Amino acid sequence: MSVIVEHLTKHFTRSHLPAVADVSFRAPTGAITSLLGPSGAGKSTLLRLIAGLEIADAGAIHIDGVDCTGLPAQQRGVGVVFQSYALFRHMTVRQNIAFGLELRRIPRAQVATRVEEMLSLVQLDDLGERLPGQLSGGQRQRVAFARALAIQPRLLLLDEPFGALDTRVRVELREWLHALHVRTGITTLLVTHDQEEALEISQHVVVMSGGQVAQAGPPEDIYDRPTTPFVASFVGGTSILRGRVREGRAEMGSLVVSAPEAAREGEPVHAFVRPHDIKLARTPVGLGHPEGASRVQRLKPVGGYVKVLLRLPTGDELAVEVPRSEFEALGVVEGDSVLADVRSARVFVGDYAI
Repeated sequence: MSVIVEHLTKHFTRSHLPAVADVSFRAPTGAITSLLGPSGAGKSTLLRLIAGLEIADAGAIHIDGVDCTGLPAQQRGVGVVFQSYALFRHMTVRQNIAFGLELRRIPRAQVATRVEEMLSLVQLDDLGERLPGQLSGGQRQRVAFARALAIQPRLLLLDEPFGALDTRVRVELREWLHALHVRTGITTLLVTHDQEEALEISQHVVVMSGGQVAQAGPPEDIYDRPTTPFVASFVGGTSILRGRVREGRAEMGSLVVSAPEAAREGEPVHAFVRPHDIKLARTPVGLGHPEGASRVQRLKPVGGYVKVLLRLPTGDELAVEVPRSEFEALGVVEGDSVLADVRSARVFVGDYAI
């Protein structure tokens, strides 16, 4: 069951730029597709258009080969889970899960059977008689999943479902969602601004910026082969270094990487460097601060690695992450000189304005 979006556009006011502008992409059958981007990128608006909760100004939406662009939400066969849970506070867990089934006038015995199946699926078998206020945030979100899945939708739409939860619960529910998806195989669209979440549980990622698709593809392509400066800067916590092409290489002061094939001699370039793609070495004892060396501005241990902020000879700052054991072997402190080697970078021709 695939989802195909073609040239979708949505204005909320004609005097402003569209919230979604000429968006096209295909969500593969049976996969989790993440709509990833910063706040205001148009992700939730796009999801609401697919759900039928908003009406597009232009474009088309095909779900399972059917043009759903003009269909009301209840005829699209989709289940929706929101960040806010949207549970009925006065209803028990069982009643919340049964709500959509009862609206469809499913026989009572079938409703009861389906509710028990859903309670088992989301691992809440013993909590059916509780009210939402008696549950934890993670449990309430699983009830919302159960209610969305109870109607046996063709498509599951998730709008930042873990955004209101603390970090530990969010990570637990990612694993739970992965296991749930393995069991159900339902085609899923997930809205998130959390790149780790998108890269970890998705088989397909659509990166959005300013209401448009910046890049779409498998997670490894998005991370390893970003096609635009925006994607390179948004995914992976990069530093941006500026330089020029010299003899086929991109030179950023003392740091050198391969230049794009189309780059011409002397052209300006900018490189996006991820913090774990830097190798550090201590400068030889007795040399002070040799030419080409960087100075350690700040150190911050974070769990199993150390965040290092370098001041490069050019005056630029570069963020580096070093495994804790490797850092301890370096034996450097703030103010020391180190040599930095870029193992990998994504380089684009032209100037880059932050």
